[in-house]
Amino acid sequence: MLCLVFDLDGTLVDSEPLSSQAFLDLLPDLADTTVGLMARYRGHRLADVFADISSRLRRPMPEDFENRYRERVATLYDTHLSAMPGVTDMLTELPFPRCVASNGPRAKIAHGLRAAGLEAFFGENVFSSYEVGRWKPDPHLFLHAAERMGFSPAQCIVVEDSDAGLAAAKAAGMSVIHYCANGEAIAHEGIPLLVHFRELKQVIEGLARAA
Repeated sequence: MLCLVFDLDGTLVDSEPLSSQAFLDLLPDLADTTVGLMARYRGHRLADVFADISSRLRRPMPEDFENRYRERVATLYDTHLSAMPGVTDMLTELPFPRCVASNGPRAKIAHGLRAAGLEAFFGENVFSSYEVGRWKPDPHLFLHAAERMGFSPAQCIVVEDSDAGLAAAKAAGMSVIHYCANGEAIAHEGIPLLVHFRELKQVIEGLARAA
């Protein structure tokens, strides 16, 4: 038996354009596009993103910025968030135990799953870096998720879209699949690429044959 461990943002839900748009909405002097922000900050801890933006703007972020940012993201989730193509069918059809392991706060994870119609597929099997005090690329979150799910690292397959997540999964001793919806990701040696979730079962079977 194996356990599927999913990242959330940019993997199960199409949230990264919305998170980037929130920055542009709140910081009109930030000379970026949503695509540029996504490429620069994919998979990074929010505190590190704030620090980098502050450095680039050459001024500190307002004291209430994190609250305003999270409120703006929540509004965009309620109006625009959707699951990635094929995710709902994949979660319905694949029989494996599964969980979410995300760098985001648990409330944000829950909101994202609910807004995208995926909450029922995971129940309480949701794990946040904020609960363990470690963020990807540190492997601790994935190891914590495996332990809570009752699986060894070798029994887990992580599905991730970011370099930080891929590094965390490898450091945890887990198999990993690189999800990239546009198929333009830089290939990582030994890591299969997934461009649509209808192909996930086939990719998992390929990993099993190679093991």
